Amino acid sequence: MEIPVGTSLKKTMTVENKHLARTLGSGGLDVYGTPAMITFMEETSLNAVQQFLPETSSTVGTVVNVRHLKSSPLGATITCEAVVKEVDGRRINFDVKAFDSAGDLIGEGTHERFVIDIERFMAKLAK
Repeated sequence: MEIPVGTSLKKTMTVENKHLARTLGSGGLDVYGTPAMITFMEETSLNAVQQFLPETSSTVGTVVNVRHLKSSPLGATITCEAVVKEVDGRRINFDVKAFDSAGDLIGEGTHERFVIDIERFMAKLAK
């Protein structure tokens, strides 16, 4: 398994009711919720490196350190970018950023994922 440093992916999504802070219980407003932004950053990071892994492997998120900088309304288009900044054995560190349709930075930070063997991982949970 070799994941090149600098590997990146951009994904775009539209803010729906299920992404709102009020719906998620993370706030009382109808704006893009921080948990939804973090989930999108994790998903983008996962998808950025999955192509380099065997079919029997995946990654799990282990650390998230992000700041949510700007609110986005229902219907907004959000673009997330994840960039591999370090690979240390099975640990992968990413720089993650999210932007609104105007190109304004709405969130940024770092995310760590760990490569796992799916069958072994799930077997541990079953014990």
